[in-house]
Amino acid sequence: MKKNIKLAKHAGFCYGVKRAVETTKKLKTENKDTEIWVLGELIHNSQVIHSLSELGINTVDELPENGSGICVIRSHGASPGIFKDIKSKGYEVVDLTCPDVKKVQQKAIQLVQEGFLLVIVGKPEHPEVSAIKANAQIYGDDIVVTPDVESLKAYETKLKEHKKIGVVVQTTQRIEVLKNVINYLTGIAKELRIFNTICASTSLRQNEARQLAEESDLMVVVGSKKSANTTHLAEILTDITKTIHIETDAELDKYSAIIEKSVNIGVTAGASTPEDIIEKVLKKLNEYK
Repeated sequence: MKKNIKLAKHAGFCYGVKRAVETTKKLKTENKDTEIWVLGELIHNSQVIHSLSELGINTVDELPENGSGICVIRSHGASPGIFKDIKSKGYEVVDLTCPDVKKVQQKAIQLVQEGFLLVIVGKPEHPEVSAIKANAQIYGDDIVVTPDVESLKAYETKLKEHKKIGVVVQTTQRIEVLKNVINYLTGIAKELRIFNTICASTSLRQNEARQLAEESDLMVVVGSKKSANTTHLAEILTDITKTIHIETDAELDKYSAIIEKSVNIGVTAGASTPEDIIEKVLKKLNEYK
């Protein structure tokens, strides 16, 4: 039976990621004799990082003390301390923090300045979350970072000591996680202020993928295992239909038995997945009988 393979309309690069990748490449094109450095992975996709390296763009965890050139702040943002350190080492800074991430930082700062205990809903080790916390911390230390409601319960005593609790959320989080946190805090806080800072692209992508999963025997999620928005997509879809999460088309053969049994196959991809990788996955899926 012929397979019906359908790609989600909003799959692949979001605005913030596209802007970061295109601007970084343009910087190198316009500054051929200048070293271009990216502090940490520009986006969570090893194929993109490799392509930047081939253009002569350096991805590093720490800048050389005696280096020179332009240092790019990646889409996840960075702490004020990192900005200061880059400048003190003599590098020019180009800030490519996603505008949506900047908004979360600003809301977090606002809540701390107004005397709220700040709850950041997100993965504590994620660079975006680390940067949000670091920016807010300049104005106060009453900050809790939590990936889910269960982890938040460990801070119940601290939460009950504060009359005012404010919430921001990692841009790529699942709305279900935020709802659970809000429901829990509603029973604790005297005053609760919530900024739903999940970006529009994430919400759109998740909703569209849900709809596609409802009519699919199998969902294929394409993107890095390190990408928060991609792993969240896979988590959401697993509850709806059979779902596999792959980084490239090379991994499809591991799931050949499942693919061959499936007729209606839906494909979606994370916000840091390049178009050419998605196209290769679609091409290979069409080769299965």
